[in-house]
Amino acid sequence: MITYLITGCAGFIGSNFVRYMLAHHRDIRLVNLDALTYAGSLENLKGAEHDPRHIFVRGDIGDRALVQQLLSEYDPDYVINFAAESHVDRSIAHPEAFVTTNVLGTVNLLQCCKEAWHDPGTRQWKPGKKYLQISTDEVYGALGADGYFSETTPLHPHSPYSASKASADHFVQAFHDTYGMPVNITRCSNNYGPYQFPEKLIPLMIQRARHHQPLPVYGDGLQIRDWLYVEDHCKAIDLVARGGKDGEVYNIGGHNERTNIQIVQTILQQLRDRLRDDEINEGLISHVEDRLGHDRRYAIDPGKIRADLGWYPETPFEVGITKTIHWYLENEEWMERASSGADQRQDKGMISAADKDRMLSSGVQP
Repeated sequence: MITYLITGCAGFIGSNFVRYMLAHHRDIRLVNLDALTYAGSLENLKGAEHDPRHIFVRGDIGDRALVQQLLSEYDPDYVINFAAESHVDRSIAHPEAFVTTNVLGTVNLLQCCKEAWHDPGTRQWKPGKKYLQISTDEVYGALGADGYFSETTPLHPHSPYSASKASADHFVQAFHDTYGMPVNITRCSNNYGPYQFPEKLIPLMIQRARHHQPLPVYGDGLQIRDWLYVEDHCKAIDLVARGGKDGEVYNIGGHNERTNIQIVQTILQQLRDRLRDDEINEGLISHVEDRLGHDRRYAIDPGKIRADLGWYPETPFEVGITKTIHWYLENEEWMERASSGADQRQDKGMISAADKDRMLSSGVQP
């Protein structure tokens, strides 16, 4: 049985990865760690709570004693770090929180893994171990009208969020270069799909348009992003964990470049047609003052991961956005709870008795 320690398991990409792994692998054990902050919810793991391959522990990646205990008790083969503060606007308002989680939390995970896996006397690492850092294309900064980010593009972050992720990436690489730690870093383009917290562009626009509310679009809306369906991303992470070359970085992109205004227009058209509601139209769009330090264009060249591991984005944007809109319309109660904070959380019946027992057995108070 292969054991994974997955941090940030109750967030958007982390929870999708948990479901992907449980659906595609039988002989695995997932030890899932999440602090259940505002964007993480056990409801995102609905369906996995009764699977014996899934063990949930509530806790922070910066909690040294807890991370050490989990590494000792479960001896994971892979540690995959999804845990991060990830919203750019929040980072502009409160950068220190991003340093705490994204930088110091990552360093704590790395140090705990080194202590568990490395023999300082022989300088040997336990075989079969790997640390995988989930990063972002935003660490590269901004592109002009042409070209793509590659793994050799220099890091040039522009927001406190991307600066914290770049710093974490440097620490991961430093642990590989200094100690020989087995690591990989993945850098993805903008993800979309089910269970994304509704402060992000696509779920926010779906929710607000559905209720005929103004749709705030930064500046002229012509910022370009490369959109990747989250399940395709999960497949790529699985491949990198099991087959990525030691110490390598892999860019994961969707080759689906769209301007923000195109994304909003697509959502409006699909909602209007699906709901037969002519009030859902471009008159709802409200251009607002642009975000500070707003990068104009991101785009990723995923050629390396395709050449090394055979991965490619399987979901065309036209298919992925239709599936995504359908999911949010079918799960409007989830959207409302996530938006209102009503799922925050613990004594509201969302933590099962089994999960409480697991938390307590690991020394964590639910």
